[in-house]
Amino acid sequence: MSWERIAKARRRLAREVGTISKDWGGRIPIALVYPNSYYVGMSSLGFQTVHGLLNRQDNIVCERAFYDPSDPSSREEPLLSLESQRELSEFAVIAFSVSFELDYFNVISSLRGAKIPLLAEERTEAHPLVMAGGPCVFANPEPLAPFFDALIIGEAEAILPGVISELEHHISDRREELLAALAKIPGVYIPKFYEVEYATDGSIASIKRKRRAIPLPVQRQWALDLDDFATTSVVLTPDTELGDMYLIEIARGCSRGCRFCLAGYSYRPMRERSVARLLEQAKDGMRYRRRIGLVGAAISDYSAIGELSTGLRRLGAKVAVASLRIDPQSEQLLNALVESGIRTITIAPETGSERLQRLINKNISIDEVLRAIDLIAHYKIDRVKLYYMVGLPTETEEDVKEVSKLTLAIKRRIEKGGAAPNLTVNLTPFVPKAQTPFQWLPMLPSEEMTERIHLIKMGLKGQQGIVIRVESPAWATVQAALARGDRRMARALSAIHEVSTTAWVRAMKESGLDQSFYTTRQRQDNEVLPWSTIDVNVSKAFLRRELVESERLLVTDPCPARGCRKCGVCPPDFARIPAYN
Repeated sequence: MSWERIAKARRRLAREVGTISKDWGGRIPIALVYPNSYYVGMSSLGFQTVHGLLNRQDNIVCERAFYDPSDPSSREEPLLSLESQRELSEFAVIAFSVSFELDYFNVISSLRGAKIPLLAEERTEAHPLVMAGGPCVFANPEPLAPFFDALIIGEAEAILPGVISELEHHISDRREELLAALAKIPGVYIPKFYEVEYATDGSIASIKRKRRAIPLPVQRQWALDLDDFATTSVVLTPDTELGDMYLIEIARGCSRGCRFCLAGYSYRPMRERSVARLLEQAKDGMRYRRRIGLVGAAISDYSAIGELSTGLRRLGAKVAVASLRIDPQSEQLLNALVESGIRTITIAPETGSERLQRLINKNISIDEVLRAIDLIAHYKIDRVKLYYMVGLPTETEEDVKEVSKLTLAIKRRIEKGGAAPNLTVNLTPFVPKAQTPFQWLPMLPSEEMTERIHLIKMGLKGQQGIVIRVESPAWATVQAALARGDRRMARALSAIHEVSTTAWVRAMKESGLDQSFYTTRQRQDNEVLPWSTIDVNVSKAFLRRELVESERLLVTDPCPARGCRKCGVCPPDFARIPAYN
């Protein structure tokens, strides 16, 4: 064991506020692993929330661990927990929090470094129970399924109490008995209890239960009333991107239903916390940080954003947000941001084509985008980050050129307001995701994606005050394969030792898999999709209807979050919860 690594961990702990250290005596030790760097992981409010939830239980001691792919020691030595610097193999349970598909490689490296067999079927009673949760897991758990004993399908607040109870009663039992007990908890998926059969063309022929008493599909669980739970920073550290903020989740999910967006479907329905509870949490947080970071999929859609913004400023808080919707733009929120010293605003037009706006259910006109820019310029915000997707369904060369045209129009609008434009244009390849209306559609081949990105770059060439950043089409294709892959992906993931796109393509071929089968192939209407093992509660019929509406360029109204029953998520009594009356 490297004393340098132990010393580094202790230096990190010394800079933290709110570190939770518990004695192991008589408690179940759980290692909560974020499969990326400490810098990235400690910016994840979901990761912090699970860490706090577990440690609130007296019979649990939960310690954090991080796999930093840029740190040679992560690849060469066993991963250590931060709090006590123990190896992962010393814990009774290892729980991964997985937010990004490309972190799957780090999951494998973490297990390999801990000398724990990668495949669940190869582990014995002497090995820790290995679990995972997070947005990727409950969108499509299948590429990771062979590596895990149990997967959490849904929100931690709704599932963890049951998991903790069963661990307490069965952690000393035989592995099979423990898994059988966990399988009874709504939202817990035990992959070994399900069998997948494949057709000769490579598609899935059937998915079957091996035990009659377990559900198929496993239903996503979610928290009805967010006011029952505080989702805020647990541990504060300067060693992260958001180190100067105390984070507070104000709402969960998004009502808009953009047809490409996983969060808009897998976190349905949109739920809000009350202003009173949020201000209480902000007041607590201001003991540690004056800047309050508001977290949510669509901050400006929060129904009382003006009241909340004003209330935070009255407390003396500085306000920060990750991004804003183009509509509605809350002047009270913008004013609070400016008063808090914010000089950069992030907005996501997604495309410069009004036709594609309707196709993806964004339904924002170019005039509305420019009016939003006028308002931003009015408040003297001089830096704007713009996010566009490239390769959307039915996208043409003319649609691609509209990105450059819109960006130049935004530049002129800022100049007209008297400011020197400072624009960052982020170009992201469109990746079809499971559990969205576009889950059946092919992805544009990376070569064509590269050509379209080049077209946008040429349209903006030589423009002062515009910086272009591009997400790699090759890596986006890997992401697409993992996002909609099946259990056979585990073969390729197991074979990876050097992480690169070339190594991945080689591992896929050596595993008898064709990446294009998962990326550029149109899925059939009646095809059994790999993620059919789970149900995020949004009906397949609703997703299919949304796909048809997209083809007709029809816009669907935002989800009312009032138990309308259109998509199948809300229970009949959802509208009677006080926060939604």
